[in-house]
Amino acid sequence: MNSFADVFYHNQNWKPHPFQKQTWKAIKNGESGLLNAPTGYGKTFAIWFGILDYYYNKSLKKKSNRKGLHTLWITPLRALSKEIYLATNRVSDELELDYRIELRTGDTTTSARQKQIKNSPEALITTPESVHLLLATKNWRKFFENLEFVVVDEWHELLGSKRGVMMELAIQTLRELNPNLKIWGISATIGNLEQAKEILIPHQESTLIKSNIKKKIEVKTIFPDNVEKYPSAGHLGIRLIDKVIPIILEHQSTLLFTNTRSQAEIWYQKLIEHHPDFAGQIALHHGSLSDELRLWVEDALHKGILKAVVCTSSLDLGVDFRAVDCVIQIGSAKGIARFLQRAGRSGHRPGETSKIYFLPTHSLEIMEGSSIKYAIQNQFIEERIPYIRSFDLLIQYMMTLAVGEGLNVELLYNQILQTHAYQSVSYEEYMQCLALLTHGGKSLTSYDEFHKLIKDEEDGLYKPASRKIAMQHRLSIGAIVSNLMMKVKLFGGKYLGSVEESFISRLKEGEAFWFSGRPLEVQQIKYNEVIVKPSKKKKGTIPSWMGGRFGISQNYGEAIRHMFDEVDKGISRKYEELRFLHPLFEEQKINLIYLKRMNYW
Repeated sequence: MNSFADVFYHNQNWKPHPFQKQTWKAIKNGESGLLNAPTGYGKTFAIWFGILDYYYNKSLKKKSNRKGLHTLWITPLRALSKEIYLATNRVSDELELDYRIELRTGDTTTSARQKQIKNSPEALITTPESVHLLLATKNWRKFFENLEFVVVDEWHELLGSKRGVMMELAIQTLRELNPNLKIWGISATIGNLEQAKEILIPHQESTLIKSNIKKKIEVKTIFPDNVEKYPSAGHLGIRLIDKVIPIILEHQSTLLFTNTRSQAEIWYQKLIEHHPDFAGQIALHHGSLSDELRLWVEDALHKGILKAVVCTSSLDLGVDFRAVDCVIQIGSAKGIARFLQRAGRSGHRPGETSKIYFLPTHSLEIMEGSSIKYAIQNQFIEERIPYIRSFDLLIQYMMTLAVGEGLNVELLYNQILQTHAYQSVSYEEYMQCLALLTHGGKSLTSYDEFHKLIKDEEDGLYKPASRKIAMQHRLSIGAIVSNLMMKVKLFGGKYLGSVEESFISRLKEGEAFWFSGRPLEVQQIKYNEVIVKPSKKKKGTIPSWMGGRFGISQNYGEAIRHMFDEVDKGISRKYEELRFLHPLFEEQKINLIYLKRMNYW
């Protein structure tokens, strides 16, 4: 019998890459592992076809049609979840397979979730938070009892965050239920791939499969006309907007990445101001916009009907928008891996070049253009540092299991010792976490609301003290931190998105602000929402959101420092960015000499 991959690839007139064949073989042999390959070369299919062949071969050998959840595919973003859902369903449809695939994210309706519990699909594509919500249900063991594969997509993105810790905990619980569970991760290139594999698949033999394909990346810097008149710090890069518009016009579809949501709102507004024909042709995408709007933008990108989208990290990860043939990074990306990730959104097909423009927002950032090129040439890719001893998440997870089928204290302690995050946690520390849940620990014991768990004397499991406590916990599961958010609704009820309460509190009724790419006027402010109507005012404040700023990575900083060393040695003409900055450097040297002579230095 030919494999499903053979049939599908033959029908598409494709040829598999060596790393795909290697992955299919490893999965066929029942191995676990981590896959690393460039964007657009078929990492999803490398694992998916291996799983399909494994499933059907096992069913044929047992002469049975096994039902129940077989594969759990976890992604960090809902947009990526939908992308995987479309790609895998395409395979099932073309090969006419009886293998049901469903989505379960924050966008999934309550009725659809209930149907999944009663009649589970063979494959479920979901997010870390949704997995923990499943573990907080009464029959989670029955739901996962036939699970054979867990796939964690974009593992590098989760690894350096508390959401990665959430996955470590969930995987250990699922491994206790299914000791033969196969675990696979998909990762972009990072500096600690081997460690990433060991954290995802601890205390188990596993394989690291690395592609030898080198993705071609073309990096171009957008220069101002006069470096001496360009700002030396701050600013948003709007001065170069007239150089950006022709780039957008000459490409099919462009993604403009900003580092903050407020900067994305400003750039979207200014692009339409400078080129009114863009109205209806460009869009805005960030995490505070409504699901409806974001899904529309993603669908429009898939169809290739948008000239450009101004976005944030909400579109960073491996979503395949084939119409996108250009990326513009506005301002410093703050990290090499992030820059490469964003570059990979263009040329998302085998053999194509990823094209990315770097737009410096001030003169110092012009040097970063050369730093980026140097870092890419020398593979200065950052490591993702994993979190350890995150007691807040451990306490949350203890509560999650208690809300589900009850917390077995000894069993969970043995599980967490198998994780990288909690391998050093002592039993005494663990019991202090339990004490915080049962009676508020030493500090909060007088407050009844902190008496959340009680021990069931019949089975020895810890369970919620009330249904209210269980409900409150389900609504608060997760590791993504934000300020108090207020819903923004048009008069008449249409939901546009959310902004932070601290921003809305500074506005009065009748004042205008820009959000979702349009001017809005405040009509009424309620407890947790603000009612607005379209405004005719062309100016207004733009919201800012907490946590929107990135820190510069160590590798990125070292690359910048290397460029300063190049300048100091007098060989600053090696990169075009340094040649462009040469007059500025000469002027600074003259100024320094003057200051020294005047004894100011």
